[in-house]
Amino acid sequence: MKNSRISIGLSNPKSPTNVGAVMRAAGCYRVDSVRYTGSRYGYAAKFHTDTQSITDKIPLTNVQSLLDDLPAETKIVCVELAEGATPLPAFKHPENALYVFGPEDGTIAQEVVDQADAVVYVPTVGCMNLAATVNVLLYDRLAKADDVIMGDELIRQSRDNRNNLVVKTAD
Repeated sequence: MKNSRISIGLSNPKSPTNVGAVMRAAGCYRVDSVRYTGSRYGYAAKFHTDTQSITDKIPLTNVQSLLDDLPAETKIVCVELAEGATPLPAFKHPENALYVFGPEDGTIAQEVVDQADAVVYVPTVGCMNLAATVNVLLYDRLAKADDVIMGDELIRQSRDNRNNLVVKTAD
């Protein structure tokens, strides 16, 4: 999915810690942008922020509506524990997607779900938090992609500079 465009939509998130973890996942999984609605995060972020280096690379934008001003080819995918949703292991990710996630203490608005091209859920026992759900969804997209970048060069670029671990091969 080299020409794909991936965006994350957060519906009225409240926790800067969770939004920071979402931004970190966005960086790891090559998300193009993150948008959010509501004022709770903006208010809380004044007192706690650790996303500056990531938001320099990936825009984090407050919007009135998650669904406004999307490119025409964007498919809206809501990620929620909703009856009738598709389990994530059975889901085929669209090339261009806006993945919409509900708030930590609520759910995605019905009018957003009604406009979605798909609604998926992670088949867990109990619910995960926002950041964990974003990570699982993005990993699933990566795992199902045909053009995954892999290998030692990616490892060298991605790991901490104090990590020089090498797996020994049998001779």
